[in-house]
Amino acid sequence: MLPALTDTNMSLSTGTEIQPVEAVGTDTVTTTSAATETVISPPPPAPSQRLVSLDVLRGFDMFWILGMEEVGAAIAKASNAPWARFVGQQLDHVPWAGFHFLDLIFPMFVFISGVSAVFSLDKAVATVGRKAAAWKLVKRSVILYLLGVFLYGGLAQVAHPDARWLGVLQRLAICGLAGGLAYLYMPQAKRVYLLLGLLAGYWALMSFVPVPGFGAGNFEEGKNLANWIDAHCLGGYKWDGDHDPEGLLSTLPAIGSALLGIFAGEWLKRGPGGLWAKAGSLALAGVVCVAAGWLWNEQFPVIKKLWTSSFVLVAGGYSLLLLALAVAVVDGLGVRRGVQPFIWIGMNPITLYLSHHVVEYGDVSRDLLGGPLANAFGVWHHTVIAVGVVGLSLLLAWFLYSRRIFLRI
Repeated sequence: MLPALTDTNMSLSTGTEIQPVEAVGTDTVTTTSAATETVISPPPPAPSQRLVSLDVLRGFDMFWILGMEEVGAAIAKASNAPWARFVGQQLDHVPWAGFHFLDLIFPMFVFISGVSAVFSLDKAVATVGRKAAAWKLVKRSVILYLLGVFLYGGLAQVAHPDARWLGVLQRLAICGLAGGLAYLYMPQAKRVYLLLGLLAGYWALMSFVPVPGFGAGNFEEGKNLANWIDAHCLGGYKWDGDHDPEGLLSTLPAIGSALLGIFAGEWLKRGPGGLWAKAGSLALAGVVCVAAGWLWNEQFPVIKKLWTSSFVLVAGGYSLLLLALAVAVVDGLGVRRGVQPFIWIGMNPITLYLSHHVVEYGDVSRDLLGGPLANAFGVWHHTVIAVGVVGLSLLLAWFLYSRRIFLRI
């Protein structure tokens, strides 16, 4: 299953800018006297400071979706060396409880959407007002949700039993909408209570509400409350038979992942100190979240397919650490060489994601690198073809970026 790839805020393809909430006026003030006329114009607005680190982090996240899971599987198949098994393991999802690198990709997109929401929504409020900004957020979330339904069978299946009502894009839409509205209409303290309530409330429901036939506090697949609710209340196609990893009840803690991103965005925009101090604070918060999540794992296991509260903290903590690293290296040190491909990807995530649902990249890569040429690669020929898929995706990202073509929602 492809993880999700875009954020659901005011633009899916542009970077994030640090701008003041108050809009700069455009009127001029004129004073006159009998002898002179003085025209006082407001100073031009200061150039915006672009947080390129967010584009880079979004592109880094998206990069692992563009066929890297297949690369890991091909490496593990080609070699029994310990390093190959480790790579193959980390580029595959944990079957149930636990955490591999690939399990970070989806929640980090939800997290990044929260970070971006702070900047994009502040800009929208300054431009069109809070109410209009909220309506724009609602419309974009609805479009993203319907796009998710379309990708899993098309809008023609809306009344069909195989329509997938909840999936990766649908979860992004819901989390982005809930997190964005909370940012617009709730003070920070209440959003902290909301986050704690979502995580603690989900833990309480999963731990103490008995499931018919299995009792309370059972977190095994098919025997827990979230899976039971999906089986009895969620219609349409479900990814894992009678339940879905993006199911009904697990959407609640997933909103917490977006809220963690919003808190990080607020700190980046309005926290004390410069970029280095902010990066250090984000890294410290990341360590605390990871430690808290793994401690909670002892009672409430880290399970991506249930989006457990401990999983929210672990994935959010790793996301904070990577954000801190990106801010320090890209914005603090000004590093651009080596990260430019991530910028190409990060500026066009929705386009690249959609292209993988339209174009058979694997077939194109096999046509280019298979056949007689495959004999030259021996047991690594499947790995080369998988790398070719990623290369074709990068080529498309470069082409779109160089032509300034960005798909916006």
